[in-house]
Amino acid sequence: MDLEKLTTETRNRKTMSLDTLSVKEMLTLMNQEDQQVPLAIKQVLPQIESAVNSIVVNFKAGGRLIYMGAGTSGRLGVLDAAECVPTFGTSPEMVQGLIAGGMSAMTVAVEGAEDSLELGKQDLIYLKLTPHDTVVGIAASGRTPYVIGGLDYAHTVGAMTISIACNSEAIISQHAQIPIEVEVGPEVLTGSTRLKSGTAQKLVLNMLSTASMVGIGKVYKNLMVDVKPTNEKLVERAKRIIVQATDCSSDDAANAFEVANHDVKLAIVMVLTGMSKDEASQRLNQAHGFVRQAVN
Repeated sequence: MDLEKLTTETRNRKTMSLDTLSVKEMLTLMNQEDQQVPLAIKQVLPQIESAVNSIVVNFKAGGRLIYMGAGTSGRLGVLDAAECVPTFGTSPEMVQGLIAGGMSAMTVAVEGAEDSLELGKQDLIYLKLTPHDTVVGIAASGRTPYVIGGLDYAHTVGAMTISIACNSEAIISQHAQIPIEVEVGPEVLTGSTRLKSGTAQKLVLNMLSTASMVGIGKVYKNLMVDVKPTNEKLVERAKRIIVQATDCSSDDAANAFEVANHDVKLAIVMVLTGMSKDEASQRLNQAHGFVRQAVN
């Protein structure tokens, strides 16, 4: 597909005089354009739902979630993967982000890396991809060779493949079992897909990871009950989560937190059921880590 035919590369008629606008006018126009993004995502919620269901199935089978992309798309995948560790207490291996050119490409562009089909394949071979894994290829243009190479290799392994593009009839959609196409329209700054396209990708990634983590028991009510208290701020947040989940006093929360060896989810079950640490742990295991099932 020629670049000029891509929505992400066409000129936005509303912003043809961008360089003549006042700062206020410019910001107002950008804000108006940004409001189109969630509306565009609303149109593809059924595809996102299918993607989440597939990710949850693979998580429960011991699989991983692997994002891959180049440039802004790759950076957004790396960011979402990194945030899963402190937010949901996952291992760094469970959700991973691959960016064309390696981690140095997070800050400095690696010329030509995104144009290699083979590099996408090799990055997944290095991770020892399995049929239980899910690969999400991210490309605003929908045509990045690095992503296509990765998706094609994932298919040969039997892994689930999902694509996220910001153009309709995207090439990568033909290489994924579940294609997600969020067409947000031309960018305010022609071709700068870190803008609306980047926002759309970030919102979709938020949905994929958050909803999938809810689906495997990482959330109770709307609380991050698997948060890992790795610093002083997170220790205080962990205790507050116990209070919010159980309506107990701060002192009782702090005590349960210590008895549970700083395991927030275990402390919550102990407080809500009155069980000992060992009993609560057994109940949680029987409930496959879901607090709601463990306390009912």
